[in-house]
Amino acid sequence: MLVLKVGGNEIDDANFLKGFARAVAAMKDTPIIVHGGGKEIADLQLKFGLTPQFVEGLRVTDDASLAIAEMVLSGRVNKRIVCALINAGADAMGMSGIDRGVVRVEKMLHPAGDLGRVGKVVSVRGQVLCDFVSQKIVPVISPISLGDEGAYNVNADSVACAIAAALNADAVVFVTNVAGVMKENQVIPSLTPREVETLIKIQVIRGGMIPKVRAALDAVSNGAKAARITNLEGLMNGSGTVVTRDA
Repeated sequence: MLVLKVGGNEIDDANFLKGFARAVAAMKDTPIIVHGGGKEIADLQLKFGLTPQFVEGLRVTDDASLAIAEMVLSGRVNKRIVCALINAGADAMGMSGIDRGVVRVEKMLHPAGDLGRVGKVVSVRGQVLCDFVSQKIVPVISPISLGDEGAYNVNADSVACAIAAALNADAVVFVTNVAGVMKENQVIPSLTPREVETLIKIQVIRGGMIPKVRAALDAVSNGAKAARITNLEGLMNGSGTVVTRDA
């Protein structure tokens, strides 16, 4: 079982999306895809007079921002990916974490501040996704997920890792616009939790890469066999930064 997470910035690039869809269609095993959509959310927030705010790379989500996130993630971005996959020859089904209660969450409490309607994953209905994969249908999942009070915005990296952990996936791969975690213009081939915290402290790892590497660590510590951060080229050739547990 393979889980792929693709970011919103990459999906904005039509050439990237076509290449990604072709790569997925050519895979022997059917993957599960989780996607973000950060830039488009921020653009629409600004159009509605809202100021995007982040805490350690996580989007602060009030009720108005949640409505925008749902429109972008579960609507426009999700269907754009599904269209590209089907046109590339893959069979694909778009959904959010809310559909069939696939991803359930509780409100995330963060020491650095109140994130609003941001959720923390508490359970995954893995069998729903396995059923799709067994029929060679690629599930394309928006990270808007289900809490007791309705919809919550969830970091897509965290959703991907929770799904990978729940399914004991062979790997979760974060497909980004960089070749891996970089230091002095070189890809770091592997990282342990201790190394991650050191690099965050000295700001080699910063911004949106922080939740990505921590989510990858969560995935391998909770059941995923491997986690990798890479770009489209690395997805196809197996390169990038592999995140592991401490020895």
